[in-house]
Amino acid sequence: MRLFYDANISSSDSNYTLSEDESKHIVRVLRMKEGEQIGLLNGKGSSFTCEISDAHPKRCTLNIVAHSQEQEPNYDLHVAIGPTKQLDRMEWFVEKATEIGVTEITLIGCENQERSKVKIDRLVKKAISAMKQSHRSFLPKINELTNVNEFIENHPNGLIAHCHEEPKESFDASFRKKGCPILIGPEGDFTLEEINFALENGYKTITLGENRLRTETAGIYVCVRSKLLLDYEL
Repeated sequence: MRLFYDANISSSDSNYTLSEDESKHIVRVLRMKEGEQIGLLNGKGSSFTCEISDAHPKRCTLNIVAHSQEQEPNYDLHVAIGPTKQLDRMEWFVEKATEIGVTEITLIGCENQERSKVKIDRLVKKAISAMKQSHRSFLPKINELTNVNEFIENHPNGLIAHCHEEPKESFDASFRKKGCPILIGPEGDFTLEEINFALENGYKTITLGENRLRTETAGIYVCVRSKLLLDYEL
């Protein structure tokens, strides 16, 4: 069954009219007809089985056949990452991180950043597509570009990965399932001042292994490592 997304559908609905974009995709592109069934996600844990009652290309109407609600994840997997110069690499990160189970992504502006503006809409679309593909019920929250020091002040006591020759702790020993944002620097890395500011606000420096990783690879590494720890409760 094909899956679609609409943030506004709720468990109280018995029928629902899709947006013009989704209606056009279902009726014009996929050529679906009345009586056919689709799945619909709202990104907040609800999954709906729906039957097309009016295959109108601008306002496709659905009857809700069944509804299920998934429990919210019992963990926070929040990655704060410096956007890469090439946006497609950041889109790739968002897509894969969503499939793995990230709950929140914040783009951070740093002194050595390669990109100062990012269109969040494209990243959100990537996350929606990945959510549907991986059959996740919750859409990760994706936040606008935020100054790294401002982020640290608002989210203290996390983990920070960098390439400077400073003492570092093991990721497994430092990670916590709640209230533990993970900072990944831009392609030019964090400055020593940014690292020290993080340490002053309760952050721990972590190692991601001996190899030097690209920004988006480091982001995926911490997502995978975190999920392994969460799934096996190590």
